[in-house]
Amino acid sequence: MNWFISALITGAVAFSATNIDDIVFLTIFFSQASHRWHVVIGQYLGFTALVVISLIGFFGGQILPHRWLRLFGVAPIAIGLKKLFGKRDDHIQRASTGTLDVATVTFVNGADNIGIYTPLFAISNAPRVIVLVAVLYVLLAAWCVAGYLIHRQRAVAYTLKRWGRWIVPVVLIGLGIYILSN
Repeated sequence: MNWFISALITGAVAFSATNIDDIVFLTIFFSQASHRWHVVIGQYLGFTALVVISLIGFFGGQILPHRWLRLFGVAPIAIGLKKLFGKRDDHIQRASTGTLDVATVTFVNGADNIGIYTPLFAISNAPRVIVLVAVLYVLLAAWCVAGYLIHRQRAVAYTLKRWGRWIVPVVLIGLGIYILSN
């Protein structure tokens, strides 16, 4: 498979795996915000902080031997297992909806983003990282639109909230296996 297509697919899977729970938060924020753009800007600010921290993995990947970097695949597997068997945490539903509030929630809820993006960037070369980051930001825009639209459909929001708990861990574990095998 072409590296570009592979990077597009990998970026989409990584984004989906790490942000499906964020769609619930976005839905809640949009339903509570008086200014929708506060939610969007906050989401981008928090997400940018996560990407910047994760880029450390890319630079570490330029120094460490590639066979060692594959071991970072253990992180998404561990996160997936923790989400699969861990206690569900709904405390973020009580958060405020200002720009900094949304950015903070996005960042605080982003340990899985860092755990996935860091090893993914570490095993990638510069052109692949550029494509991955571009995919992440394009999908973030789509996620904001989806969160806005979902907040208007209560049945969809309920279903995503109910089954997202099972989908996310399975995708994270699969992504970890992908990193380990690369």
